[in-house]
Amino acid sequence: MRFFKFGILIVLFLAAVYAVSMTFVDESKNFTIEKEINYPVDKVFPQFNNLQNFVRWNAFFSDNSNLSFQFFTPYEGKGSSMTYRDRKSSGTFGDVFIRYENPNRTLRYQLFEGKENSPYLIDIKFRGDGNKTKLTWYIHTPKQPLLKRSLNLISKDYIADNIDKSMKNLYNILGNKVDKEEQRKNLKFDSLMVENQEGQLLLGINVTTKNVKDALFKNIVMNHNKVLNYVKMDLAKRDDEYGEPVLITDADNFKDKEVSYYYGIPLSKRVGVSDNNFSFRTLNASRIYVIYYQGTYAGRVKAIQQLLLKAKRDTMRTGDLQQTFLEGPSVDNNTVMKLSLPVFR
Repeated sequence: MRFFKFGILIVLFLAAVYAVSMTFVDESKNFTIEKEINYPVDKVFPQFNNLQNFVRWNAFFSDNSNLSFQFFTPYEGKGSSMTYRDRKSSGTFGDVFIRYENPNRTLRYQLFEGKENSPYLIDIKFRGDGNKTKLTWYIHTPKQPLLKRSLNLISKDYIADNIDKSMKNLYNILGNKVDKEEQRKNLKFDSLMVENQEGQLLLGINVTTKNVKDALFKNIVMNHNKVLNYVKMDLAKRDDEYGEPVLITDADNFKDKEVSYYYGIPLSKRVGVSDNNFSFRTLNASRIYVIYYQGTYAGRVKAIQQLLLKAKRDTMRTGDLQQTFLEGPSVDNNTVMKLSLPVFR
């Protein structure tokens, strides 16, 4: 009994010390975080004022795969809102509102966690600077009762880490969106160019098929659909989470009766793959000779021969030919592609 009473006294003493120490901690916190992203403000802002876009890259939401969302009209701008809930944890839920919008300049959010009546207030200012956007996050945390104020001691580091991860996610998403748009604008067909290519990680399948009449192209269309469906349905990747499909093969195998190729779709990182038909392949950064081509798939041969002739004249060794489909291959056989031949000495 004596030890029990002593234990109670110790607990009461520690609780008193904690309560006194918390009187020196602010009941809420205000802090500012500044970031910069290398994309123009007209591309960045729609990722913030549309909550369906917002939850895809914001680490507070995207890091928890168990969250479900419900969005309410209007779906973007002032007055839009959403609720979130963890399917496996009844205590994790909340609401997000956009309370103010000045397009391409300012947004104000309110975030209510659980049953709390006091929200996080988040103001974000956007300042466009050419192809860059500077963002300033002003964050006001909810008021906390005395015994919960210790949360304010860790809130800034936690939120800063989440914003760091979120901006990296946003950069990757915008990379796919903006690069595709710019690529379409600047296409110069049938001109041979020299480029430096960054490395890529592909997920796809290895194929061997006959090279007679339209059999090869029909086989490509079939395997394109197979890989795309796996990426979109089984891996649940959205359109801006993967790149343009790439076919890798020997540069001069268009003369062979049978063709072997790898058909893959670029992903930002490795993921778990349960189907043994699919495998990852890495494309290393390299210098490439490039021709953009539009027409029937069979007609690409002339452009490939141009690339090979250029490499021969320049006394360059060559790697496997990469055929990037800028528009997914379809049954009408009208292809738009980038033909790339890696070269090195």
